[in-house]
Amino acid sequence: MATIALPRPIPPHGASSDIDGPITPPHSLEDVNRQVQSQRCPAPLPNKHIPACPAGPPKVDDTDTPPASPKGAAGALCQQSLLFPPDSYVRLEMDSLCVFELDASQVNRAIDFGSRQPLPSPEVVFPWLHGLHPKNHLQQAFFMGRKRSTRNPPTCNRGILLVKANGDLLTARLKGAVAPDEFLQPGPCPRFIEADPEEGFSVRNFQIQTAKAALVSDVIVYGENLAESKKVAWEVAAAQLLQRQSQTAQAGNFTEYNTFVCTSPFSDFEDANSDIVAIGSDGCATGKVLDFVQQERTEMWDMTQASEISHNVFMGPTPEAGSQEEQIFDILIECSDLGHLDPGALQRLVESTDGPAGRSHFDFPSSGSILPPTWSHDEADGIIETCKCIYYLSHGMRLNSGVHDENTPTGTTGLTAGTFEPRKVLIHCADGYTESTMLGIAYLSYSTGQPVSNAWLQLHTAKGRNFFAYPTDVALLTAIAPRLLKESPACVGYSLEKITNLLRDEPKWLPGLDGSFPSRILDYLYLGNLGHANNPDLLAELGIGQILSVGETASWKDGDLEKWGSDNVYVVQGVQDNGIDPLTDEFPGCLEFIEDDDEGRQLWCTVGLGYRVAPPSVSLK
Repeated sequence: MATIALPRPIPPHGASSDIDGPITPPHSLEDVNRQVQSQRCPAPLPNKHIPACPAGPPKVDDTDTPPASPKGAAGALCQQSLLFPPDSYVRLEMDSLCVFELDASQVNRAIDFGSRQPLPSPEVVFPWLHGLHPKNHLQQAFFMGRKRSTRNPPTCNRGILLVKANGDLLTARLKGAVAPDEFLQPGPCPRFIEADPEEGFSVRNFQIQTAKAALVSDVIVYGENLAESKKVAWEVAAAQLLQRQSQTAQAGNFTEYNTFVCTSPFSDFEDANSDIVAIGSDGCATGKVLDFVQQERTEMWDMTQASEISHNVFMGPTPEAGSQEEQIFDILIECSDLGHLDPGALQRLVESTDGPAGRSHFDFPSSGSILPPTWSHDEADGIIETCKCIYYLSHGMRLNSGVHDENTPTGTTGLTAGTFEPRKVLIHCADGYTESTMLGIAYLSYSTGQPVSNAWLQLHTAKGRNFFAYPTDVALLTAIAPRLLKESPACVGYSLEKITNLLRDEPKWLPGLDGSFPSRILDYLYLGNLGHANNPDLLAELGIGQILSVGETASWKDGDLEKWGSDNVYVVQGVQDNGIDPLTDEFPGCLEFIEDDDEGRQLWCTVGLGYRVAPPSVSLK
C-alpha cells in the first residue's frame, strides 16, 4: 500500500498526535506535562464569516447608528451592537444595579443588527468556549499545554441573549430564546452557572454553550408578565455585577454587559415583529423561524420517504397510525431492536383461504442486531422465509401444496399466481434509514436474483434510497447470499454452478465495505469518511469523480491516483478535527474545487462531522 496525496506545498504544522482513536489531538493527552510545540496560528481574516443579509433595501426607520468598533486587547475587531452603549434606553436603578427598558421594535432591530455582525475570530473565543475548569487538568493540558490559562471571557465578543422570563419555551417563544435556568443560578445572591466541566475531556461541550454565551452577551428578558420579566432582569443584573467584580479581581479589567427588559406585551411581537416569533402565544410554530430539530425531522422524512424497491414492496419511515401514508399499504413490517423473527405469522397470512384481509402489522429485527458469529441456521431460515412471504404477498400468490401453475411468474413451485389481489408491503423503521436496511437489501437480492453486492449498490443508485448499514450486516448478508439466490424466484432453473459463478464475481469494493455508503447530500455532492475514501472502487461505482480530503490522507494502492487523476483530488493538510485548528483560511480553495463543475464528489475527513461538513455547508450559502 502507498499513501497517495495531491502534491502541493504544505504549510508547517504542530506536532501530530500519538493517540490511536477517533480524536487526534496535536499532542498526547497521556503526557499532560509535555511541552507543547509551537503551532502555526494563521492571522484571522476580518469579515471571514459573512452574515447572510435578507433581500431588499434597508429599513427607512432604522436610524440607529452604532459607534465605531473598538479594538480589543489583542487588536481584534470587537462586535458592534445597538445595545451598547445603552445611553439611549430608559435606565432603571436599584441599589448598585441597573436595568434598561426597551420595546418590541427595539428588540427586533437589535437582533437584526447583531445577526449581521461578523463572528469573532476563533483565536479570541477559543479555547475559552471549550470549557477550561481549573480542576480539569486533562482539558487544560490539551488546549493550553503548559501555558498559563485564563478563565476570563474574551473581551471582543458582544452577543445578545434572549431570555423568556418564566422559562416556558413551548409558547410565546422568540427566535433563539432560552430559559433562565440554562445559565442563571437563582437565590439571594444570583450568579451565573459554573458551566466548565470539572472532569472529563471533550472538544465539543455543546451543553455548556448557553451558559458561556451569557457571560459575553447583553441579556434581554421578555415575557407575558412584565412584573415577572423585571424580577428576572434584576436577578440577571445582579449576576452580571458579581461577574464584573470577579473579573476585576482576577484581571484588573472587565467588559461591560447589561441587562434589558422588554416592556411590550408579546402581542406586539406577533402583530408587528413576527419575523422573530418562533412559537406564538397559542403554542403553534409560526414557520417564520428555522427550528433545527423540526427541520431535521422534515428533511429526514423527505430524504427517506417511502419508495418502491421491488414490485409492490416499499421502504420508508414509520407512518403515523391512521395517517394517509399508512393507509396506502396493506402490510407493514417494522424493523426495530425489539423486533423478532417470526416468518410463521407472515406464512399464515399467505396460506389464508381468502388471502390477507385488512391492514396487517409485523415486526422484524433491526439492521446490525443479528451478529454473524452467533447467528444460527434458524435465523438464516427466518430471513429467507420472510423474504419468500413478502414476495408471495406482493405478487398475490398463495401456497398451493406444491402445485405448479404455468402462469406463476418465474415458475415458482408451490404457488398459484393471481389467486388474490397483490398487497402493497412497507418495510419501515423510525427514521426510514437505518433499522430496515438489512431486510431491504436481503429482499431486493431475493426478489431480483442479484448478488448481495449488486443489490446493495442498486438500492442506492437505481432505487435512489439513502440508507445506513453495519459491518455485521455485510458479514451476515454475504454469508446467506448463496441461499438468497438459490431460493430466489428469479433464479428458478439455475444450476448450482451458475449461482456459484454469480457469487464468485465479487466486486473489488465489497471487501472494504463497512456497510454504509457515503451520504448523498446533493445530487452531485457526497459526505463520507476515511473508510469511504480508502475504497476508490466504491466511489467510482457511485459515480463519484472527485475527492476533497480535509485533514487526512487516503491510503491507495499504487496506480490508483494515476487512474483517478491528480486533478480530481484536493487535499487540505495542516488541520485536524480537534477543536483547535482553524479551517476558515482553507475555505476559498475548497469552495473553488467544489464549485468547479457538477461532477460527483466525495468529501471526507477522519473524525466526526465538524471539518468535512464545513466546506459543503459554506458552499450552500
